[in-house]
Amino acid sequence: MASKEILGHRILGIKGKLIVIEGVPAGVYSQCGEKVVQADVGRAIAALVEDSKRLRRARTISVPVIKFVEEAA
Repeated sequence: MASKEILGHRILGIKGKLIVIEGVPAGVYSQCGEKVVQADVGRAIAALVEDSKRLRRARTISVPVIKFVEEAA
């Protein structure tokens, strides 16, 4: 069981687009710091991204894209 509750962001990649969902309640495990959401929260997130009207009305942000290049040591 997670030891602490937080409100955070979830970033999803769906059909080649990034969707940011704000204010997602999540638990945080004290031992490893991993964030998890309850099943009902996951279902609510799925419903949000299926709502095409809501997606069209949502504010948008610009996100930089940087290609990873491993530099020789």
